[in-house]
Amino acid sequence: MNFETLLFEIENGTAIITLNRPEKLNALNKDVFTDLDDIISEVLNNDEIKTALITGAGPKAFVAGADISEFGGLNLAEAMALSKRGQDIFLKIENSPKPIVAAVNGFALGGGCELAMACHFRVCSDNAKFGQPEVSLGLIPGYGGTQRLTQLVGKGKSMELQMTGSLIDAAEALRLGLVNHITTPENLIAKTKEILQLIQTKAPFAVSKVIECINIAVICDSAFTNGKTGYDKEVEAFGECFGTEDMKEGTNAFLEKRKAVFTGK
Repeated sequence: MNFETLLFEIENGTAIITLNRPEKLNALNKDVFTDLDDIISEVLNNDEIKTALITGAGPKAFVAGADISEFGGLNLAEAMALSKRGQDIFLKIENSPKPIVAAVNGFALGGGCELAMACHFRVCSDNAKFGQPEVSLGLIPGYGGTQRLTQLVGKGKSMELQMTGSLIDAAEALRLGLVNHITTPENLIAKTKEILQLIQTKAPFAVSKVIECINIAVICDSAFTNGKTGYDKEVEAFGECFGTEDMKEGTNAFLEKRKAVFTGK
């Protein structure tokens, strides 16, 4: 598949998605959103793809933010539509039943931080910088940042970071729980692939249910959960796993002291 703003390849079951506007520090514009929407659909529908990673081209940035040049002249309705478009695509990533991990190289600011947070978790290079500096432009995050940053680092720190627009480095991001691992820029993609390859050895249906249940754990609005609590969903998903061949394979392999071979059935 060919995209104007993205590079895409599949390696050992992992889709490698690279935002490819290095001259603009991979800033998000309407074309990036269109390509990203299409590529996530490909990830969801292509049986060859088991996991995915998202990264940015060049050594400086994952995504340095939104393309501010597109903001000029937007009225209230158009601005709200832009926010909703970004949120919908990022929710598509967050709710993907296939693991999608951000490999953050350099700046992840504004919409870039929001994109990274929409992924199921984050690995970053030691030169990474994170932040939601929108207040410096007279704005707030519009693609889910007020919600996800709060979920990840807590209310007080989220308030401080978003009201001051301050940036944090990789070490602080790790301390706050915003990222799971720090590595060198040279080893970033390899480290992320290593984690995804480990996930691929597990039962795909069970992994998808882990994603679903954990996502519910951070949602309070019953409109998004059909009135079910996370505990209700866990009971349901636990039972559903018992209807899979992978559950039988996994338990039999454990009892027989051998490595399980999962088929996704």
